[in-house]
Amino acid sequence: MCGIVCAFKLKEPAEALRLQVLSMAKCIRHRGPDWSGIFSNDKAIMAHERLAIVDPTSGKQPLFSSDGKMVLAANGEIYNHMALRKQFKNYDFQTKSDCEVILPLYKEKGASFLDEMNGIFGFALYDVENDIYFIARDHIGIIPLYIGWDQNGTFYVASELKALEGVCTKIELFPPGHYLDSREGKLKRWYSRDWMDYKNVKDNVTNIAELRKALEAAVHRQLMSDVPYGVLLS
Repeated sequence: MCGIVCAFKLKEPAEALRLQVLSMAKCIRHRGPDWSGIFSNDKAIMAHERLAIVDPTSGKQPLFSSDGKMVLAANGEIYNHMALRKQFKNYDFQTKSDCEVILPLYKEKGASFLDEMNGIFGFALYDVENDIYFIARDHIGIIPLYIGWDQNGTFYVASELKALEGVCTKIELFPPGHYLDSREGKLKRWYSRDWMDYKNVKDNVTNIAELRKALEAAVHRQLMSDVPYGVLLS
């Protein structure tokens, strides 16, 4: 669990908004006590509160592309990141963070890469050179994400509602399985499956052996960690 707070389409001086975003990020520091990082220029501000799970020594965020032209603030886990990295043998990865693979994926494939990731996530990516931001949330909304606008029109995205309260005059839930590309200016669904319509699955019969196999695979996949972990059963 980490936390992000980002501001785009700045309508006030970046210096003042940077202090505001830092204050907003403090509201969700409980999500990431291991590291606080921030990126800012005159058009965007991105803050990150990190809980170190994968690559605790060098996976600090925001993350930067190898050419420094893209910035990423992400909350989540990409379970198949090692397999995805193999697509980019000539890419100079800066860390071992599972989320860093988002940067070359986006650069090469645009929004279509989202369906390749097996994981849970809510992230904001910023193209510094072209002043473009790209925001996405995982398929069923396991990772929380909210968006908002202040009275001047500055646009915000945050992991928790409390970071936006008192700053934004309008706040919305960022819907699961959607992305927002600033060039398009509207939310678009990236995740869609046949089973989302009941009529397509109402006659299905559960195979207990296959269900057990899938559950075991999911648990094994999600044990990805470079730090000690525990199991809690209520």
